[in-house]
This record gives sequence, C-alpha cells and structure tokens, in this order.
Amino acid sequence: MPLKFMLLLGALWLTSCANRKMHQQHSASASQVLQNTYGTYGAPPRQPDGRVNQQQLLAELKELHATTYHWLIWQNEHDWDDLRIFLPLARKQGIRVWVTVVPPSESKPIAKFSSEPFGMDYKRWAAEFARLSLKETNLVAWSIDDFAHNLKTFTRGYTDSCLQAAKAINPRLLFVPCVYYRQITPQFAAGYGDLLDGILFPYRAESTGANLTDPSQVGPEIAAIRKLFRKDLPVFVDIYATAHSRLGASSPAYVKEVLALSLRHADGVLIYCHQDPQKFTEKYNIIKEGFNER
Repeated sequence: MPLKFMLLLGALWLTSCANRKMHQQHSASASQVLQNTYGTYGAPPRQPDGRVNQQQLLAELKELHATTYHWLIWQNEHDWDDLRIFLPLARKQGIRVWVTVVPPSESKPIAKFSSEPFGMDYKRWAAEFARLSLKETNLVAWSIDDFAHNLKTFTRGYTDSCLQAAKAINPRLLFVPCVYYRQITPQFAAGYGDLLDGILFPYRAESTGANLTDPSQVGPEIAAIRKLFRKDLPVFVDIYATAHSRLGASSPAYVKEVLALSLRHADGVLIYCHQDPQKFTEKYNIIKEGFNER
C-alpha cells in the first residue's frame, strides 16, 4: 500500500476519532446542563400594558419549585425585550431559561402573530440567542415549536446552518426542538438526530389515538422514542395543563397522573402552559406538589 495512501487513511481515522470524542463530550455536557429540568412554558402573568409581570412570574416559579422557565416569544412585540429583563432576575433566583420561537405554520400571514422582531429569520434568532446566552448564562437552550411539522423550511441543511451560527458564538447553547410523537419516526431520527441536544415531546397518547384523557402511554412512548436516538439524548415531556385547540381541556386528575409518570420515565418535565394560580388553582397546586416531590 503506498505510503501517501496510508498516511491519508491515518489522518482520516484520527479526524474521525477526534470528531467522535468532541461529539461525545458535547453530548455529556448537554445532558449535564439539562439535568433537573422542571418548569412551565409560556403564559406568563402580564401587566395591564401587556408587558410580563416579572416579579409575579418569578414568585410563582419559586412557589412551584420550578428549576426552569420556558419563555415563548410570540403574541406580544415586547417578549424579546422582556426576556432580556427576565434573564438576570431569574439567574439571581437560580432559575434556568429555555426560549422558543414559532415556525412558519404559526407565523404571519398564517397566524395573527409572529416571533418578533426577527420573524422567520431563524439563523438570526439562533445567533441572537447565542449572543445573549454569553451574557446571561442561565439561558441554556432554545427551541422551535412544531419543528417537525415544518421540515420544508427546516431542512437538515438549513437547520444545521442555524445551529452553526449559534455554535460559532456560544457552543454551549443547546437546541431542543418541540416534536410530536407521530413525527418522531426512524426517518426523522436518522436525518436530524445528531443535530439535537434533546427532544421536547408534548404528550397526547398519540400511539393509541390522540387525546388528553389517557396517561397510560407516557412510559411506552418515551421508551419508543429512546430506541430511535442515541442513548444519551434527553427526552422532556411537555404536559398539557392548558387546553388543546382540537383535543379540548385536560382534567386536574389527568395532569397529576401524567406528571407522576413523566417524573418517573422522562429526563425532565415542562408544563404547557404556566398556570394562573387564581384561575387554575387545582392544577397549579398539583404541579407544585409534583415538582416538590420529584
């Protein structure tokens, strides 16, 4: 075998080993950062002017024993500004933050609102989140809602370009998109699995027909998801405490059971959505009790 060819093979092998080691180190770091993720999503208490009531939100998160708040940039033109106010306040309280932007299917002109101010420029969002996370280190992850429903936009190439834009600024910022059970297929796992730092999985018992009444498939569906991806990929359950547009409202008993099962089987839990303690007292107290007993 020619010496040059042998040297080339050796160089390729060393590069492959180095890349594998870097990926393993990143995966281990991601799993560590995302450990102990228990929190709520969206629907923050707001002031009469529509701005987020920062102190009330923080007080409720502490009362719930939440470690994390998942910030949604949508429905209010000040959400991006309010996030930047919230982050240092949350950091002082020991609360980590994820942030979500909405996909084309939930943006103008299809929807009434978009994620402002960067709209559907997801590469810009990725870079801005990474830049912000350098300053506010408790911003640990970003997400795209209904990610797999929008793969015509989020091709592998475009998704990777967004992630590279973020990694060039802060490689520690993690990407955990929202993906529903029916979209978590072998094809999706093969095409996107290595790009993900985790999966946010909204539970709806889709393996037996989508509903918000059957908690029994939490464990089996999480197990099925785990089989498709690398063994260290964290799976987070998003629990419907707020009504779904098609499936209706969940009961307090359902939320309690899904929460108990998710705490047992998942790597973390987020509640869709943050519950007003005055309007939804029973669910609020169930979440508080569940997070306290984890």
